[in-house]
Amino acid sequence: MSRTLARWNALPADAAAREIMACCGSTAWARAVAARRPFADEGSLMRMSDEIWSRLNTPDWMEAFSKHPRIGERKAPQLSSAQSAAWSVQEQQRVATAEEAVQLALAEANRDYERRFKNVFIVCATGKSGHEILEILRRRLSNDDAAELREAAEEQRKITNLRLQKWLSA
Repeated sequence: MSRTLARWNALPADAAAREIMACCGSTAWARAVAARRPFADEGSLMRMSDEIWSRLNTPDWMEAFSKHPRIGERKAPQLSSAQSAAWSVQEQQRVATAEEAVQLALAEANRDYERRFKNVFIVCATGKSGHEILEILRRRLSNDDAAELREAAEEQRKITNLRLQKWLSA
């Protein structure tokens, strides 16, 4: 067990929930995960995180989505934590170096997405180029509302898992 997990297991519930909010911006998720402590190891935490995420309702998912900056933007929403904002910069580092035409196209596609789905576009950007993300965004614009919600939730689950791993290794 990592030192981070051992320390976190011993925190009061409210403090534990606040600490993992940087991994996923859903208050319901953070409280539910913290309530399931103690975890024997990182794998059991990851499995429980996935299980809890899959059982949340749409408003809880939307809360998590709202904590992400737009793809290609450096400024995170004010509601996100400093750690979450720093992780977003890392996750989008390949987008930040994309050519200007790709960045402009991403900005336009982000606006189209937000008009269509009424929330920020969520994608696990780690390791993806700006061009790859633009292709994904354009493809997802053709999803119906229900399919897009499921796909965005799955992308958020991937982001959460990556962030949990970063947090555990800190």
